[in-house]
Amino acid sequence: MHVAPVRQWSALLPPAMSIAGLALVLGHVAISGGGPEADEGTAARLWWLLMGAQVPIVAWFAVTWLRRAPRAALVVLALQAAAVVANLAAVRYFNL
Repeated sequence: MHVAPVRQWSALLPPAMSIAGLALVLGHVAISGGGPEADEGTAARLWWLLMGAQVPIVAWFAVTWLRRAPRAALVVLALQAAAVVANLAAVRYFNL
């Protein structure tokens, strides 16, 4: 039985968390505008939790799937990396 790594929870959860983080950043900018604040609020703390919680999930995926299906696993890891870079770019662009 061959299971595609793309259909695993460890492949789907980190991009979903990155999309949620990006939505959080864009929602924060829409509501209160860009620029630094005196104290990081709830949105910033939730964003940090979403980004940090991805690390062990991505590591689990890499350890599990890079040996079994290296080409498909690298595609998934590239997608996950692009989602994180999109988040970091949004935070940098809006100077949050």
